[in-house]
Amino acid sequence: MSDNEWPRELPPGGHGEWAEPEHGPRRIVVSTALVLVVLLVAGGVAWQLMQNRSGQPTAASSAAPAPSATQPSVTPCPDPELRVVTAPEIEPVIREAAATLNPAGQRCAPITVQAQEPAATLKEQVKPDVWVPSSSAWLRIAADGATYAPAGKPLAYSPILLAGPEGIGRLYAESGETSWVGLIQSLTQGRIPSVTMPDPLTSTAGLLSVHAVHTATARTTKDSGIAQLKALTLRSRIQESSVDPATLLKQMSAQQDSTTAVYDVGVFPVTEQQLKAYQKAEQGVRLTGAPPVDVRVEADYPFAVRKGADQALAERLRAAISKAAVTAAGFRAEPTAAVLRLPDTAPRLLGPARQWSQYRKLAFQVLLLIDSSGSMNEPITARGGRTTTKAALLRESGTIAADLFDDETTIGMWYFGSAARNGPAFTEQVPFGPITSGVGGKSRRQALADTISSYKPAAGAGTPLYQAVLDGVAQMRGRVTPGAATVVVVLTDGADGGSRFAMSNAEFLKRLAAGQDRAKPVPVIAVGYGPDANMAALQGMAKATGGQSIAARNPADLASAMAKAFLAAHSA
Repeated sequence: MSDNEWPRELPPGGHGEWAEPEHGPRRIVVSTALVLVVLLVAGGVAWQLMQNRSGQPTAASSAAPAPSATQPSVTPCPDPELRVVTAPEIEPVIREAAATLNPAGQRCAPITVQAQEPAATLKEQVKPDVWVPSSSAWLRIAADGATYAPAGKPLAYSPILLAGPEGIGRLYAESGETSWVGLIQSLTQGRIPSVTMPDPLTSTAGLLSVHAVHTATARTTKDSGIAQLKALTLRSRIQESSVDPATLLKQMSAQQDSTTAVYDVGVFPVTEQQLKAYQKAEQGVRLTGAPPVDVRVEADYPFAVRKGADQALAERLRAAISKAAVTAAGFRAEPTAAVLRLPDTAPRLLGPARQWSQYRKLAFQVLLLIDSSGSMNEPITARGGRTTTKAALLRESGTIAADLFDDETTIGMWYFGSAARNGPAFTEQVPFGPITSGVGGKSRRQALADTISSYKPAAGAGTPLYQAVLDGVAQMRGRVTPGAATVVVVLTDGADGGSRFAMSNAEFLKRLAAGQDRAKPVPVIAVGYGPDANMAALQGMAKATGGQSIAARNPADLASAMAKAFLAAHSA
């Protein structure tokens, strides 16, 4: 019998059937007693009203009655001996295991189990005694190696899948297989309508997926900058980047129109366990999914014990969590083969994750100014030791960069540099307009890629850098639109000079400042390409306009510099 259960009064003798109430004189006695109680209560209320001389009872009259001898107060439970915080999806398994350790007849449980996303646990001031996040990555990020120690191998495993409505499964999962690189290609080629990715700083699926995307693109090239450009191409096309998989699946379960789900959600990463649970419920839009074959990642669930916690009780809880319970909940009891190993340090995980999380998706207006002076024909050594030219590397990196811009971009491109004595400061290569609209019988995006791929600087051409920047900023200022980022991106390998537009840096900055309009800002993002770039001049124009300068002293770093310029433009 528990503290909250009270015995019913038995009939005389303590056994037998419950006696029926007697009639006659006993009923009169009971009735009289009830009348007396009512009179006493009424008299007490009247006395209270007279005492405070008002028509309202005193505060004491509304207070809860003191516990009687037959109804003692319930003593609050003391703090638990072991406080456990787990990822929400595995919380039922751990809670059931903890319940088996409750002593018989004891009202207060020695173990409490709370479901909480790992990112939220990181922010808590009071740390749990046992933490079961949905990835060992969170232990690295927490930098709690001195605080937590994993007890054995993880409790469970669940691979990350790429999932989507059944109707588009064949568009991103050929022959039932998916890949991160294939996902990027399917998106840029328009085969799938959209991709949804959770915030990598708050979601395990998002964190592991971003790490996998960057690893997958790095395996396709020796140039780390080009790999980053490819990864950022996916980021720029993501429609929704803040919804977590659990919330997304809940929304999908309430939908019946798969067409809406295709365009609103598209393809998204989710754990195998979460997808299984969704499919088992058989509600809403039918979903399918498969693990990417180029880079496999999976959520694991480490059982991490805080130093100073009740180690013995923690060990008992760990032992009470059976493999059968884990697999019955849709998890795997053993790790998946060929899964990508996580970095040993948090910065390698958090660097790309922060870039993705802080990326601003907004209407974007950009004018590209590309140096086409003769010095761009100079030979260089690219990544991997191959010999090429600055122009060739620009063609390679620029073609890939053309896919970076999302469909809300309006863009144009100029070349500056002319071998003719009386040549213009710049020539328009791609007219300004929406990247999705047509120009010359093709999309503006394709025109941009084709133009860059055929880029050939003129031998002996000068560098009218300053005049091209002044003209570009002036033109873009007239295009400034509320709610859109308007920027000029300039790439040069040298300094202003060798043309009829040559001017001093002081004169350039004076003219640049004179044209500024705080109501219509146009930041300049300036990329210095190679050791001869005049970084002081580029820094000056960036500072004067509220932009940013980026140095690629080694020409082989051009793609990385272009990625930085793209990110800078989306934080302007």
